[in-house]
Amino acid sequence: MKKKPTQFDFWYAVNNTKIVQPPRRHLETFGNTIINYRLISELMDGVGKVRIREGRMQALKPQIILPSSYASLALEGFGEEAHKYMEWLKEHEDTVRILRYGYTLKQEAFSEQVVSDSVDAVLARVQSDNAVKEDPFSAVVQGVDDPWDVCLVRLFWTVIRNSASANIREMNERHLFEMQDGVPQAVRDEIEKAFESATRDPALIKPLGKLLQDHGVFELYQDRFFNLVQGRG
Repeated sequence: MKKKPTQFDFWYAVNNTKIVQPPRRHLETFGNTIINYRLISELMDGVGKVRIREGRMQALKPQIILPSSYASLALEGFGEEAHKYMEWLKEHEDTVRILRYGYTLKQEAFSEQVVSDSVDAVLARVQSDNAVKEDPFSAVVQGVDDPWDVCLVRLFWTVIRNSASANIREMNERHLFEMQDGVPQAVRDEIEKAFESATRDPALIKPLGKLLQDHGVFELYQDRFFNLVQGRG
């Protein structure tokens, strides 16, 4: 019987995660993406017991941001070690300093089952089943049983790395990286839409202010913002 470690950290999960079948397509550039995953892990306290977790992760469309305004990435429904791993990735990866991926990462439609078999046999069946599905965003991951959500962060980051160049190319084709007053076109477009919405609905003024602060451009828009607050927008 395997001895369960007395303390887990995210590196334990990261070093024991294998992306067996990544999604065949990159993340959508101008819309949200649903990644359907199956995570295979051997139970730590059982011999010949394998857990199959199946679920969906929702990644919001990538957004262009300024390096100085990079905000915390929310991992809704994920545990402490998954958050620690994401913080480490943010400090050591350059991609997210250009694009912010998955402002909210959700686990959806989750289910799990335990079967009596070897990991290799279960993986073979799952891979075979996954291969015949016409789902370009399905993935198969082999990982640990605890903390298993770190394995999903590893999957998510792999998808980001595989998607970034295509996403950037498609954004470049729409000139979304063009700078004006130090602000990319995509950010300006987002802010303009937020101003329009707040003009129609005063309840959206506060979220507008937060958006400006998150992007680090509040001073650039402050006169316009305070005019809106005072009813002159």
